[in-house]
Amino acid sequence: KKHLGRIAHIQLADNPGRNEPGTGEINYPFLFRYLDEIGYRGWIGCEYKPKTTTLDGLGWYEPHMVDA
Repeated sequence: KKHLGRIAHIQLADNPGRNEPGTGEINYPFLFRYLDEIGYRGWIGCEYKPKTTTLDGLGWYEPHMVDA
């Protein structure tokens, strides 16, 4: 929060394994709510290895979509 003005890009991958969000231990619903709460407006890049196909690996994002 203290350095929000200096952050322009966040990269996502779950842990362990660097797979798509929702396949590991990171609480992404909390993270996305927090980023919204503190006013983060930068880019979010997805840099993960899908567990199955690329298309299947994109399904995680739908519940997190909002109108911008």
